[in-house]
Amino acid sequence: MTTPSISNQPWLNAPETRAVMDALNHGGGEARFVGGCVRNALMGVPVEDIDIATPLVPDEVTRRLVAAGMQAVPTGIEHGTITAVTNKKPFEITTLRRDVSTDGRRATVAFSTDWAEDAQRRDFTMNALYADRTGQVFDVVGGIADLNARRVRFIGDPARRIAEDYLRILRLFRFHAWYGKGDIDPDGLAACAAARGQIKTLSGERVQKEMLKVLAAEHPIPVLRMMAASGVLGEVLHGALKFERFQRLCEIDADQFFDADGLLRLGALLADEAQAGEIATRWRLSNDDRDRLSDMLGAPVKVVSYLSIREVRRALYRFGTPLFKDWVRLRWAEDPKLSNGVQWRALMALADGWVRPVFPLRGPDVMAAGVPHGPLIGKVLNEVEAWWIDSDFTDDQFSLAERLKAVVQATI
Repeated sequence: MTTPSISNQPWLNAPETRAVMDALNHGGGEARFVGGCVRNALMGVPVEDIDIATPLVPDEVTRRLVAAGMQAVPTGIEHGTITAVTNKKPFEITTLRRDVSTDGRRATVAFSTDWAEDAQRRDFTMNALYADRTGQVFDVVGGIADLNARRVRFIGDPARRIAEDYLRILRLFRFHAWYGKGDIDPDGLAACAAARGQIKTLSGERVQKEMLKVLAAEHPIPVLRMMAASGVLGEVLHGALKFERFQRLCEIDADQFFDADGLLRLGALLADEAQAGEIATRWRLSNDDRDRLSDMLGAPVKVVSYLSIREVRRALYRFGTPLFKDWVRLRWAEDPKLSNGVQWRALMALADGWVRPVFPLRGPDVMAAGVPHGPLIGKVLNEVEAWWIDSDFTDDQFSLAERLKAVVQATI
């Protein structure tokens, strides 16, 4: 079999990449690309992060990078990881290693010089592929065959791999959602089902990261159903779930070429604000994500496909474009009448093209109308602004002046 090559990859031939590899390979050193960058290059999908493995110990990696004029950041020094930064581009460099002990959440490692030993401790065969600086790929675990078959398979015994890090339960489903095809590897699935109770030992942040990636996959429904059937989904999402709305949202995303939004899709799955609050706490969502999830499930206005332009502008002004678009996409996913899609799409276009007007009155305008300095100024401004919104943001200065006069006379 011909050994595959990724020599034509732009990132591999970029000046920054060559500089890092030159530094690590200088004077008898060795370094290889590993993991996602090799996997994605072979699959023909975009490469985001570039990870590098080397038998050089962290101190030597640091010395070589600094000598070459690069920044060396000890981002994971306890596990042998140094991040090289050159021309503002990061490269994560990790010393070859083997796991000495694990508890399902973290591992104690020992450095190694054996490439095969390093490969054996990784999770899936498709993630244990290496490539040298010329792009020649090295495979000691059958990863290329699995990659070609779109088969996400644990290296060695699945139960043992999972016991090393219980996050690998969720990672099996995430990687299958993004890179797999057909049914999930049965041995891996059985091992995940057997160990599903250990998911509760994982931090909320780790669960959140994997699950949002599962939800953001192009076709996540089959994977979610396999997660449900194995009992894994119930460990991370409690309560009844709105699979029908979620599936319809995914279909709309595909039909309309919308970017997949993991948090919006999570909202589509959940039943109400209470369930959203529980998940936000368990998954330790950021405050912004918690608020967005709650707001998208608690719309204070009725959003329908036949909203008038005036009603749309009013909602956009009051609640903002991002939240309004969340409501539109969720209501669209609930609409049983497929022909309304044109109207829903028009609402999205209106939101995208709308520029929020600036309320033309300020405190000095109210004081000039006879209101003394104090809390009454805010009350008058709010009253006039509410009228201005209802008037569809009129720019008629005479009408604004007359309304201000009327409100001031009624207030003082």
